[in-house]
Amino acid sequence: MDVVTLHLAQDAEADALLGRSPLAALVGMLLDQQIPMEWAFKGPRTIADRLGADDLDAHDIAATDPDAFAAVLSEKPAVHRYPGSMAKRIQQLCQYLVDHYDGNAELVWKGVDDGRELLRRLQELPGFGRQKAQIFLALLGKQFGVRPEGWREAAGAYGESQCFRSVADITGPESLAKVRAHKQEMKAAAKAAKANAEK
Repeated sequence: MDVVTLHLAQDAEADALLGRSPLAALVGMLLDQQIPMEWAFKGPRTIADRLGADDLDAHDIAATDPDAFAAVLSEKPAVHRYPGSMAKRIQQLCQYLVDHYDGNAELVWKGVDDGRELLRRLQELPGFGRQKAQIFLALLGKQFGVRPEGWREAAGAYGESQCFRSVADITGPESLAKVRAHKQEMKAAAKAAKANAEK
């Protein structure tokens, strides 16, 4: 995979790892729930540092003792609000990549020429529901140049150009602010809908 410049973690070293390591990008996406986006995408760099490595290795992570790996994520500052359950999910993801893609995360999308097929592959990854898979597909298309036929349609609303709905649209502090504002609007709308439904 070509090395790309990302601005998801808003941290040069963390973003550099995400831009050169397909596994780090997948792990960052996996961590991106119930915590701020930058915190999630800084996670892969923190994990690599604590493992004493330059990059993440699916074989190594899958083979690590679960308690020891959970301790890596739990060390202060914790990698996630729920470090124990996230450690388990990351190991499940890495084991799946070992079993199905010889531990090479890039093979999930490399050579795939159909957007729907790529979405299907992403949804099969442990911890990736449809929405997460669509956001990652949009990220691949918009920032990594992975654009199989029909990728925008497969990514749904996240595939739209300049939509500022997700991490796929973050290219710097300004776009990060727009994405954050969009997420807050969505939360407010969901809260209002719930309040109305309870009346």
